[in-house]
Amino acid sequence: MAKGSSINGNGGGNRGGNDSYTITGRGTVSRSQLVREVHQGKHPDTHIYSRNGVEYARNNPNRSKPDNIND
Repeated sequence: MAKGSSINGNGGGNRGGNDSYTITGRGTVSRSQLVREVHQGKHPDTHIYSRNGVEYARNNPNRSKPDNIND
């Protein structure tokens, strides 16, 4: 289980979206795989954001970090 702060977007998608993510200690994971894992509850500090029908992973907001998986 990865915390939101240990997941980073790799970009590469249309209009700057993430096609894959790097999870600390695990390596690169495709966008679809990470979205599936978030839906399964494997990443409790992360939620799904849908833009134009495409789902992306995002960090849950908190007081010390921005609500953006790339920060």
